[in-house]
Amino acid sequence: MSGSAEVPTASEPLRRFLQVARGAGLRVSAAEGIDAARALDFIGYADRTALKDTLGLVLAKTPDEKAVYHEAFELYFKHEALSAGDDSHDDADSESPSAGQGMADGQGAQGGGEGGEPSGGNSLSELLTQDDRAGLAAAMESAGRESGIENIRFFTQKNLYTRRILVRMGLRKVEEEVEALRSSSTKQNIDRAALLEARLAPLRDTVRDFVERNMLLFARGDNEQFREELLKSARLSNIERRDMERMRILVRQMAKKLAARYAKTRRRRLRGQLDIRRTLRKNMGWGGVPFVTVWKQKRIEKPRVMVLCDVSGSVAAMSGFLLMFLYALNEALSDIRSFAYSGSLIEVSEILEKEPVEQAIGKIMEAIGWGSSNYGNAFADFEEGWMQHVTNKTTVLILGDARGNKTDPRTEIIARLSQRARRIIWLNPEYRTLWGTGDSDMNRYAPFCNLVTVCSTLRHLERAISGILEGSN
Repeated sequence: MSGSAEVPTASEPLRRFLQVARGAGLRVSAAEGIDAARALDFIGYADRTALKDTLGLVLAKTPDEKAVYHEAFELYFKHEALSAGDDSHDDADSESPSAGQGMADGQGAQGGGEGGEPSGGNSLSELLTQDDRAGLAAAMESAGRESGIENIRFFTQKNLYTRRILVRMGLRKVEEEVEALRSSSTKQNIDRAALLEARLAPLRDTVRDFVERNMLLFARGDNEQFREELLKSARLSNIERRDMERMRILVRQMAKKLAARYAKTRRRRLRGQLDIRRTLRKNMGWGGVPFVTVWKQKRIEKPRVMVLCDVSGSVAAMSGFLLMFLYALNEALSDIRSFAYSGSLIEVSEILEKEPVEQAIGKIMEAIGWGSSNYGNAFADFEEGWMQHVTNKTTVLILGDARGNKTDPRTEIIARLSQRARRIIWLNPEYRTLWGTGDSDMNRYAPFCNLVTVCSTLRHLERAISGILEGSN
C-alpha cells in the first residue's frame, strides 16, 4: 500500500539482544523494538561503536536505563577468544566473533545435529587440527542455538548445556578418532591424538564460559527474581552483609506496594443506607423532592501505631527492617511513634524523622542497641513516660523474642496497656516451638495480645503490616 512505512522484522541477534535487555530490567516497548530494527537496517553490525550508540539512543531513556543498557550490550556483544596469545586474532572488534555477532547476517554456521559436522562441512577434528578459532567460534554459536541455549535458567544446567553444545559440534567423533589413533602403533597417529586432546581441553573451557555468559544474558531476569524470592523468605538474622542493599531495596518496594494499596481515599460506602438528612439538604432547591440521593459513608482513619522494638543482640537485625518498613509507609500511616529498648526504653521517633532511616537505625543501635534484654524495665519505662498517649485508636506493635534473661516480665503492665489500646500485636522472630522455653516469657505475655505471630522474614513483616492496615478498614 503506497505511502505506508514498511515495518522491519528484527534480525535474530537483535531479537535476542532485546530479550537480554528486557531480562536485565530495561523497559523496551514494541515500538522501540521496531525503531531499533529500522536503525539497524541503516548501520548494520560492522561498526560496534556506532551500533552501541545508535541502539542506546533508541532503547535507553534515563541514566539508570543507560547503565543497564551499557552492561547488557557489553555482555551480549563481548568478543570471544578461544585461546590467548595469537596476535592474528587481535585485530579490530568487527573481525572477532561475538555472542550474537556470528549470526549478524543470518548466516551462522550450520550444525549437523547430534555429532554433526560444523562450519561449512569442516569437522571438529579438522578445526582443532588447523586451530581455526573463527571456525570453532562459529560452530559453537551454531551448536548453542541448536541446543536451545536461550532456555538456560540455573547454574545447575551449565554442565548439561556444555556437554550438549560439544556433542553438537562433533565431540563424539573426535573422541572416537582419538581412541582409534591411540590404539595405533605409529608415532604420527599418537602425536595427532595428543594434539587433539590438548586442543579439546581449552575448547571445553571456552564452551563452558560461553554457556555461563549466555546464562547471565538470558537468565538474569529470572535469576534476579528467584534471588529476591529467596531473600524475602530467608530469616533476617541469616542475611549476609553483601545482600543488605538488595534487602533495603526490597523493603522499599514492598512498602511502596502496600502504601499504594491502602493510602487511597479512605472512605467506604455503606451501600443501601440512605443518608436522609444530607439527602433533604441536597434537594432543598426542589422543595425537598429527592431528585439527588446521598448514601451513608464511613470515613476510615489511617491507623496510629506505636512500635516497641527490641534492639538487643538477638533481635537487632529484625528491628532495623521493621522500622525501615514502617517509615517507608508514611503515606498509609497517619502517626508512628517508635521506641527502642534492651535493658531500658527510649523514644526514637525524632531520630527516624530527621535522618534517612538507614542512618537513623545505625544511631539508634549506637545509643541503646546490642544490650541485654530486660522486658520488665522496658515496659515500666513505657508506662511511666508514654502510656497516657495510648488511646482506643492506637495499635501497639511489639517486636521481640520475649527473653528477659530471667528478670521480672511485668506482665501486669501489658495487661493495663491492652485495656487502653485498640490492639496489641506481638511479632516474635523465634520459632513457635521455642516460646516458653528457657527464659522466654512469651506464653505469659500472649494472653494480653490480640495477635502473637512468628515474624522472622520479609514475607512475615509484609503480612503483619498489611494486617495492621487492613484492620483499620
